[in-house]
Amino acid sequence: MPAGRNVRSSSTPGRLETQHVTSLLSELRCTGERKRNSSGPERRGHRSAVNKESKEEPEWFIRELLKQNKRRHSVTLGEKTPTLRRQRHSRASIRSLKHPDFMNCLIDETISLDILQKLKVEFEDFERCGSGCIDARTFGHLVKKCLGSSHTTNEQIQGLFKKIDYSGQGRISWGQFCTHVLQEHKEREESARRSKQAAFTLPATVKALGQGIPVVNIRSTHDGTVVTVRDDGAVCLWSPELRLHKTKHLFNEGPANRKSKWASNFTLIPEYKKLVIVTGDREIQFYDLSTLEPYCQISALETVPLTLNYGYTGPDKCCILYGDAEGCVTIILISSFGDTLRLWNKFPKVENIPNIVIDNAATSPNVTFVRWKVHHDWVTQARYFPSFQAIVSSSGDDSSALVLGRVLPLTDAGQRLSEIRESCYEGKTKKVQLSWTPQTRASSEQTVFTIYKGVKSFDLCHKHSLLITGGMDRLIRMWNPHFSGKPTGILKGHCAPVVHLCISSEDGHVFSVSIDGTVKVWDIQDQCCLFTAEAKASGIHSDVTACSYSSAMKSLFVAADCVAALSLMMRQQVCRRLTLSHNEAVTCCGYSEEFREVVSCTEGSVVKVWDLDTGRQVFEFGGTRDLSAITCMTFDLKGRRLITGGRDGCLKIWNFSNGQCLKTLKKGTDDGKCLEVCHCIFLKVHRNCYVISAGRDRTIDIYSDAPGDLRHVQKPQPSWQDDLNNGHKEDILCVVQCPPSLLATSSYDGEIIVWNVVSGRIQCRFVCPHSAENAEGLDKSVPSIIFLKNVPFSSATLLLSSGAAGCINVWRVLSGGTFVSGFRASLFQEKITIMAKTEEDTLLYAADQIGYIYVYDMSKFNPEEKSPRPQYFWRAHTSRVSGLQIVDNDQVVLTSSTDCTVRLWSRRGEFIGTFGQSDIWSIHVPSSWTHPAVPYEVLTHPLSLPDHDWLNFKTQFPDDCDGRELEAVS
Repeated sequence: MPAGRNVRSSSTPGRLETQHVTSLLSELRCTGERKRNSSGPERRGHRSAVNKESKEEPEWFIRELLKQNKRRHSVTLGEKTPTLRRQRHSRASIRSLKHPDFMNCLIDETISLDILQKLKVEFEDFERCGSGCIDARTFGHLVKKCLGSSHTTNEQIQGLFKKIDYSGQGRISWGQFCTHVLQEHKEREESARRSKQAAFTLPATVKALGQGIPVVNIRSTHDGTVVTVRDDGAVCLWSPELRLHKTKHLFNEGPANRKSKWASNFTLIPEYKKLVIVTGDREIQFYDLSTLEPYCQISALETVPLTLNYGYTGPDKCCILYGDAEGCVTIILISSFGDTLRLWNKFPKVENIPNIVIDNAATSPNVTFVRWKVHHDWVTQARYFPSFQAIVSSSGDDSSALVLGRVLPLTDAGQRLSEIRESCYEGKTKKVQLSWTPQTRASSEQTVFTIYKGVKSFDLCHKHSLLITGGMDRLIRMWNPHFSGKPTGILKGHCAPVVHLCISSEDGHVFSVSIDGTVKVWDIQDQCCLFTAEAKASGIHSDVTACSYSSAMKSLFVAADCVAALSLMMRQQVCRRLTLSHNEAVTCCGYSEEFREVVSCTEGSVVKVWDLDTGRQVFEFGGTRDLSAITCMTFDLKGRRLITGGRDGCLKIWNFSNGQCLKTLKKGTDDGKCLEVCHCIFLKVHRNCYVISAGRDRTIDIYSDAPGDLRHVQKPQPSWQDDLNNGHKEDILCVVQCPPSLLATSSYDGEIIVWNVVSGRIQCRFVCPHSAENAEGLDKSVPSIIFLKNVPFSSATLLLSSGAAGCINVWRVLSGGTFVSGFRASLFQEKITIMAKTEEDTLLYAADQIGYIYVYDMSKFNPEEKSPRPQYFWRAHTSRVSGLQIVDNDQVVLTSSTDCTVRLWSRRGEFIGTFGQSDIWSIHVPSSWTHPAVPYEVLTHPLSLPDHDWLNFKTQFPDDCDGRELEAVS
């Protein structure tokens, strides 16, 4: 840090260093709350929230008021310092964080139709009297007249007008106003949907089963063990990664001459570590889950169970229920479950397993037996839901496709149950004959859902009060479980019958699987598909026979001719100390002076708009599958439109205020392929404006920008003849302009060409210095070039280019072009990836591959000095700096990096903050900055530690370099 500069103590970055500050701040906050509360209730809840948030000032703002005079708690009119102006600017910065109130209401759909109609009529009245559009002054008048937005300032209204009038015509129409509002609403919905994205890791982990015997069901335990049971009774225990732990054939231990047995379904009782299987011999068998040894069985059931489920109803209480081919659901309620099973375990063995017939089991003291006649067709699924205390079952019959009913009868329960239980009277036990005649629920005890073609799978969620059904018609219906009249939503997308459904209540997702192996993830709130894994991508072939979702392992297990595990792709868990601006690598960033907004773009084609004054996110768009990764960006001359270049070879012009793509600039080639755009600029020659791009096709593409050109897809003008004949032989990495008529391009092989944009001819050509060319293994590419005009040591225009081993080469452009000198700019001899300069060309900022920023005073630059000292340098990021821009009016530096962050610094390298952090800042109030702290990941990165090898070798800076003159913030 420069000597004599006052900074806050790093140990107390966010507090006043006085003993009374806590109570004072609390008093100010309480006073503010009392004032707000004393004004009476708000007219609208939405307005109330907005007003309250806008009036609450951050702590650093209150501290700034108090610091003006330590003896007083207020700021008087006598204090005529620039700080007061900064404070007023800080208030404006906080207010500008939000949309105007009426825009929030429009986008959130809280403005009434009458108000919109009134606004439309006012627009049309002005349009009939004038030229068909209204100007900015009239627009402000209409907004305040129709919407009564007393909390919206003229500055905010004018800012909105400029965003709608992206072309700078000075007038807008009602159609343009509506388009802006609808487009912004659409992009906000897309942004919210993007934040909910869920996907499975593909392909799935697949384990072949062999022998062609189907799996009847698949389940998972709390410890991650996956259990499968085949039709022939083979049980397999798998790890979550589908490593086979244990296999056992349960039906091979009886007499050799007994008939073959088959399993129809199974379930797990994790509280007692039991595996329960129902068989074709009308049996319910219990096995020890850890050893797979038989424990006991209930035999002689009236029908063959087709489905099986278990529910834990209370301490040592559970219910076992199954559905059969007669449309009945049988419920066995067991209290003192552990003791009852131990009692049954002592019964005589039949085929090597203790056996009790259902007549004796149902009349046991701790057992309640109920059999309901529910459906007119065989039962496809039956489950008990403790949160609803209800049994839900489904069938293929339309009229009784799904029934949600009580477990026990609601009326005369004691009398009706006494007929099917053992009763004790005066110490004598009396047996009652079990009746297999099914009972019918009263209409008040059940809810029947009529669904076309029946239901094959369903799930019920208490948290979302949601019932979902799927079946042969390939539709997923969403229901209110208490109302069977009409579904609340229908999810379409499957091309085969839906055989499995699951609701993940904690994530708000629905997982569905169709019989052809297609897996989909749906969002409950938006009722949209978030992800689709087709059989070809997942590797799940043949018909699906069973599925199970484990919320603990975030995995979906599918059984077909194989066992497959689809794991959800989890979002990267970021340390709470880290702040990321994006979820992907940031490829470029820029600043719009018109709106005082920062725009950053990523590898995932996501574009975010930030407020420079506070660091808060204003808007976000892009990120859809049809968009390619963004490689470069620039603004038009007014800063109202954004131009981006992509990896697909296309450029797109955006209204970045609402995410509308205005035009696509695309170069048509003979083979139909477009190569990556590496750099683009917007320039004006005479009275005409152009977008110029260059990249891996090694030519310069020029697109005219005419306001009246309404083509949505535009092709470039014919290439310069000199470019085709004598242009670059390698990929072009950078394009810069030197007004009025010079254009420079640099390429991967180290060649730099200076062009005359008027004539399209080459003015001069540079190659790397011979010392760099002769060094083998050095990177000769030139990713960044920049023009300098106002340099004291030279009256001619200079061109600076990034060279090998962290060097910057200086070239004189006029008189055919000559090499002036070169100097080491990077402390660690890393490639300089990007350069920027101040408005007066006095300071040069250079960034390298490992995140360092170097600042050189070019007014003191001496061409004879091989290793000039940087005025300041600091480490801003942990990886390559992809964006660097100087905001001269505010004396701040904007940087972005492939480490997913966009940051703001003072011109000396003091850390203001990372865009997207929770605490807002004001660029004119240093106490709101993060400085003297530095980014946590920079502080802890290995290259930032003093014992790293790279930090120990001798640097290229002179030994007499005074540490006080070098700003090493990191």
